[in-house]
Amino acid sequence: MRELTREAIAKCLADAGIEAGAVGAFYLGNFAGPEFIGQSHLAPYVGGEAGLIGIPCTRFENACASSGSAFYHAYMAVAAGMVEWALVAGVEKMTSQPGPKVTEILAEAGDVGGEGRAGATFPALFAMIARRHMHVYGTTREHLAAVAVKNHANGAKNALAHLRKPITMEQALAGKPVCDPLTIYDCSLVSDGAAAVLLRGAQSGDVRVLGIAQASDYVALDQKLDITTLTANTVAAGKAFAMAGLGRQDVDLLEVHDCFTIAEILALEDLGFVKKGEGGPATAAGYTALDGAKPVNTSGGLKSKGHPVGATGVGQICDLVIQMRGAAEPERQVLRREVGLAQNLGGSGATSVVTILGR
Repeated sequence: MRELTREAIAKCLADAGIEAGAVGAFYLGNFAGPEFIGQSHLAPYVGGEAGLIGIPCTRFENACASSGSAFYHAYMAVAAGMVEWALVAGVEKMTSQPGPKVTEILAEAGDVGGEGRAGATFPALFAMIARRHMHVYGTTREHLAAVAVKNHANGAKNALAHLRKPITMEQALAGKPVCDPLTIYDCSLVSDGAAAVLLRGAQSGDVRVLGIAQASDYVALDQKLDITTLTANTVAAGKAFAMAGLGRQDVDLLEVHDCFTIAEILALEDLGFVKKGEGGPATAAGYTALDGAKPVNTSGGLKSKGHPVGATGVGQICDLVIQMRGAAEPERQVLRREVGLAQNLGGSGATSVVTILGR
């Protein structure tokens, strides 16, 4: 874990042209380091390895939205004038444990006393969401598969992606069943990874935070008003767009939390880019493709780029910045790149962080 984070931080500092000594505070997003690798006190543990000594080093845990939450709080510290440079990193080292143990650890981001005791892991929870969405809105397995096919195609063009493997619609539909209607191609990867970004005051930088918000909801699915709408998404999006003073039409590209294919469909709807029930058909029609009206997950998303849980939120920010700088691989570089949006989800919708960036 220290090596992963050290590499990401070193690349980040080199990109900014500053030394570790210039950083005023370090914010680390990590979901389950104590269980994955047996180490607690993680912020100074990895910060010290990167030379971040004598400054506040703090770990944030908000399930899959851990580093998105860390970024949100780092932004507030910089905006308040508490520090000039804030370094935000996310990391997860998941492959240290066997598959069943990984599933057990991840399930702790849900309602352990209720859902967990009933045997529900996250594939089961998102399968219930998918089934309900199908029942209410007519979403099909082909719509889910269209998300996977698109994101695998994008990830195959990303040199930093975990699984650079294009798939066909036929492969996606014939994937090994995981939890009906979800197959292996509907589920994100178990990954190791790290990402890091630097925040500074508005007087500098080539990409700016225009709007940012974090919102929460109940952890358990049975407590939500409607499991086909994740309220934390809608609330965070509304606040972020209000802060930015922008509308959905102003956003050029998105990185959204496709932990499962249905989650990308929900994100499109919850964030207000399509009407409820139209996320699947819009994806199948090419709305979210690289050359579509709203390119989504040009990195390959969690589905192909990978999902090292604690790193995902900051990873999304990094992916947007790369695109907005025009520095992505030519075959996946989008042309419209003035405004980007990242949506980082925790659990089955208990936490959501929405960040809007502008060049």
